[in-house]
Amino acid sequence: MTKSSKHTILKTKHLSIGYKIKKGTFVIADNINLELKQGELIGLVGANGIGKSTLLRTLATIQEPLDGRIEINDILIENHTALDLAKTMSLVLTEQLMSKNLSVFELVALGRQPYTNWVGNLSEEDVSAVKKAIEHTNLTDLKHRKCFELSDGQLQKVMIARALAQDTDLIILDEPTTHLDMYHKAYILKLLQRLAKDTNKTILFSSHEIDLAIQLCDTMIVMTKDKVVSDSPCHLIEQGVFETLFPKDLIGFDKTTGSFRVKK
Repeated sequence: MTKSSKHTILKTKHLSIGYKIKKGTFVIADNINLELKQGELIGLVGANGIGKSTLLRTLATIQEPLDGRIEINDILIENHTALDLAKTMSLVLTEQLMSKNLSVFELVALGRQPYTNWVGNLSEEDVSAVKKAIEHTNLTDLKHRKCFELSDGQLQKVMIARALAQDTDLIILDEPTTHLDMYHKAYILKLLQRLAKDTNKTILFSSHEIDLAIQLCDTMIVMTKDKVVSDSPCHLIEQGVFETLFPKDLIGFDKTTGSFRVKK
């Protein structure tokens, strides 16, 4: 299947993001035009404080856009009911888990809330979806463990499994590798890459691990102070986009290796 033939899960048109303040509006970024395709791993990168979380929160309807359109499956996002959105989009945010006394299975099962009845009973289909999500994330041996017993890396896998169990077209993750060491950062991003291919879900994540994202992503969204651009990593490298992310006096980008280097 070629890239052009893939279904577009989420699309933005002239989107403007930011905050409404007493004196008017504070615009973080505008004229954002994105197309997130089915089955792709998409990395959102940029310098600290550039607005990555604000963009994700806006796409996830946690925050209202200042202007422009967001469409999911060719329908304006405001025309989706809350239940429709819960069956189309799942979120893995950076907030701390409130109750770590749940078992891995119980936490993953919370992803089935959009499908369960009003008392939250799991059907055979729900249980099957939970088991499949646990298998996809290599958590079978941990499914009866309490979440407070898990490492940060294991807990992040559980949160990803919960999003998988929700069975949505789009999964959005805000900095899923925060607080992890280099090995587990790479492990989580490789897991997301495999899940996008195996499940045909669209996975969008923000990250400071730009070098890893360049190696693993199908598409990248790069936020700078001037614009937001989206393309394949190879095309972005050719266009010199990564060279504009940081001050050139300290950090340089090597096009031949696709990685950043501290200047001596």
